[in-house]
Amino acid sequence: FAPKIGPLGLSPKKVGDDIAKATQDWKGLKVTVQLTIQNRQAKISVLPSAASLIIKYLKEPARDRKKVKNIKHDGNLTLSEILEIAREMHGRSISRNLPGTVKEILGILGFGRRLTTNL
Repeated sequence: FAPKIGPLGLSPKKVGDDIAKATQDWKGLKVTVQLTIQNRQAKISVLPSAASLIIKYLKEPARDRKKVKNIKHDGNLTLSEILEIAREMHGRSISRNLPGTVKEILGILGFGRRLTTNL
């Protein structure tokens, strides 16, 4: 991380702190962080996967992934929550329209081995 940012004139410690601050809401979940550097300013955006969004909407307590293995997620989701997840994921989805994205989310719910949800 530091060898990539150092030549650009940015402080790796400051960027690391900014990333930690941006990912505070996603504690215990894997998320992708997009780092955009322009005019020696770092802009950080969090791009969670569909599974991470589903787990967040299940409102489960944060767990340490290193200590607790094979976590079984269980909970209920409403159709409106699934639509919100689909709207957030639509830009990064393969489907061309929102109903296709909803079907992708439902597929993740149906075939995820660690996700047990009721609609």
